[in-house]
Amino acid sequence: MNLTRRAFGTSVATGLAAVSSAQAAADGPLRIGGRRELFVDHTLVGETRGVEFRLATPVDAGPAIHFDQPWEGPFCAYTTIIKESGLFRMYYRGVPTAGNDGNAAESTCYAESRDGKTFSRPKLSLFEVYGARSNNVILANSAPYCHNFSPMLDERPGVPASERYKALAGTQTTGLVAFVSSDGVHWKKLREQPVLPPPKVPSLDSQNISFWSETERKYLLYFRTWKKIGRTSYRWVSRATSDDFTEWAPYEEMNYGDAPPEHLYTNQTSPYFRAPHIYIGICARFMPGRQILSTAQAAELRVNPKYFQDCSDAVLITSRGGVSYTRTFMEAFLRPGVGLENWVSRSNYPALNLVQTGPGTMSFYVNRNYGQPTAYLRRYELRLDGLASVRAGYQGGEFITKPLIFDGNRLELNFSTSAPGGVRVELQDASGKPLPGFTLADANELIGDEIGRICSWKSGESVASLKGQAIRLRFVLKDADIYAFQFQA
Repeated sequence: MNLTRRAFGTSVATGLAAVSSAQAAADGPLRIGGRRELFVDHTLVGETRGVEFRLATPVDAGPAIHFDQPWEGPFCAYTTIIKESGLFRMYYRGVPTAGNDGNAAESTCYAESRDGKTFSRPKLSLFEVYGARSNNVILANSAPYCHNFSPMLDERPGVPASERYKALAGTQTTGLVAFVSSDGVHWKKLREQPVLPPPKVPSLDSQNISFWSETERKYLLYFRTWKKIGRTSYRWVSRATSDDFTEWAPYEEMNYGDAPPEHLYTNQTSPYFRAPHIYIGICARFMPGRQILSTAQAAELRVNPKYFQDCSDAVLITSRGGVSYTRTFMEAFLRPGVGLENWVSRSNYPALNLVQTGPGTMSFYVNRNYGQPTAYLRRYELRLDGLASVRAGYQGGEFITKPLIFDGNRLELNFSTSAPGGVRVELQDASGKPLPGFTLADANELIGDEIGRICSWKSGESVASLKGQAIRLRFVLKDADIYAFQFQA
């Protein structure tokens, strides 16, 4: 039978879509060990019937901070959220008036939160800006590095305490300069010369995202480049790698498979904190020249005259390493929403990083009202692992994974059902034959809405007898969503 799922966009299987046993054997089983696996792409899915891949709908959780200080203003942007030991740290560009990239009016601001929901400005008194020294500015008078100062928490084993926090900043003229900090507040240059000199990079005018990859055992850098396709030059994403954060290999362009090209203004790529082998990007999709507001409407909102001729939303992209992104969904992850103020140029730009903000919830943040006196950061909430799901309606459906090899004793599922809905799990051998004791008839039905429920069969919960073998998981569901699974010790 032919696969019915699409290369991109929401995937709906109307009949049985199968990968043959011969093809599966040729590809070899996927070794997932004890990793948590999310259904943000089709990597693990081999067969489907009556299910769809469904993009999540974020829940509006309200403003997190208003950019209303004299050194902040309408053009605050390029926000990063880092969570460490119960403290949420926010970094963002402060600049009250429009100007050239890297102009002297720009500063890097810092805010904190204990719950990730509302942020406050500590009075750091490190720099005097706009006549005030009692402020939350951590970098100033350092043009052009305040334009796009992009920090990260370095989780590489053995990193020196003085370099626990790292950042990259700079423009096409200066190249990227590395900064380090022991506490995330007091920063200094790692060295004077740039780690990516200007000749090596064609464009650096948005956030330049770096992190340590556990999976690839390298520092990764994702940044803006341009790619000409036909007569159109698109804002693109390229990637470079480094062993030490100072010497970077030549960059390579990312590819998006068969997805149509679009302007991705920021990529916001980072390892998902519960499954770091999967890189998640909630990025800004930019629609140049797609004007929604009239001149009169823009004037009423007091939008800067240069910033209302375009519009933007947020989309979800993912990667499992290397130079490939997957765009399972072309639809917006977050639409601009009600209100003309949301339909201006360069608004709706997501901050970097998903962070856990509750026992079963996580949050991401979005810059709103760009170029307006009302500029602020808004928070959106999702269930843990809940970026996307495999879903079946009331009539029911099923999907079967490709052959995989796991390491663990129990199978945990993140799922949600309706009152009459349910989920059952069958374990099969690599050829698709149900395994004794783990057949569908043996499976106990899962009903409810839980971030982590252990699957069980008539014989109990243990799947230890199967670890190290190539197996397939068959999920049969009715009016239910499955977000993730993990084999646990």
